[in-house]
Amino acid sequence: MQIIAIANQKGGCGKTTTTVNLAAYLALNGKKTLLVDLDPQGSSTRHLGLNELDKTMYDVMMRGLDIRALIKNTMVSDLDIAPTNNFLGKAELELASKLTARESVLRPKLRSLEGYDYVLIDTPPTLGFLTLNALVASDMVLIPIQTQFFALMGLSMILDLLELIKNDLGYDIQKKYLLTLFDPRTKMAKEIVTQVRESLGEDVFKTVIPNNIRLAEAPSYGLPISIHAPESPGALAYSNLAKEVIAL
Repeated sequence: MQIIAIANQKGGCGKTTTTVNLAAYLALNGKKTLLVDLDPQGSSTRHLGLNELDKTMYDVMMRGLDIRALIKNTMVSDLDIAPTNNFLGKAELELASKLTARESVLRPKLRSLEGYDYVLIDTPPTLGFLTLNALVASDMVLIPIQTQFFALMGLSMILDLLELIKNDLGYDIQKKYLLTLFDPRTKMAKEIVTQVRESLGEDVFKTVIPNNIRLAEAPSYGLPISIHAPESPGALAYSNLAKEVIAL
């Protein structure tokens, strides 16, 4: 089982879109996949059509609920979700007040799971204790980078946090980068792709996610792109990304 956190403290970079659609295409490739929604905005949960929740990841993180009791099936075969809503925001404050092991609440809960090939964690657009828990629990972090001006600005914060986790806690988390929201019509977007590849090298996925209207509208229908518009450029891109992840 591989656990992958999708993280970037910069909002609007395609983090949730990537989590949902990569999870869907991993499942469509026959990989049993769990999506853990650790973002209090609950966007991944709604993106997969879930709205009415009696239990959430807050109960897992702060009340000792077994995550297996929370997991729900989705409309995609082989894709399950551990859902959340804005109540999870309370956990950020409660974790901050814990005196010990506040960075490793999630890790044993996920590591005890069986039967999954992949666990993908959607994280908040912050570098607080929820994101820290997601990173500590993970084997790999996938960092979406928007192909717009200042694309690389802000990366240093999450990279510094990963270095801190390595040095202080002993977890050496693999880093991979994904270029998102690419508009081939603009010279700047092409230049940023070149700049990122020169700067980060082989750690950047070959797949580039386009700025695609079908991807943007899919969440409002409560559907992954594989169902909403399976022939769209966005669907093709996430299908290719899933194959790259499987090949790692």
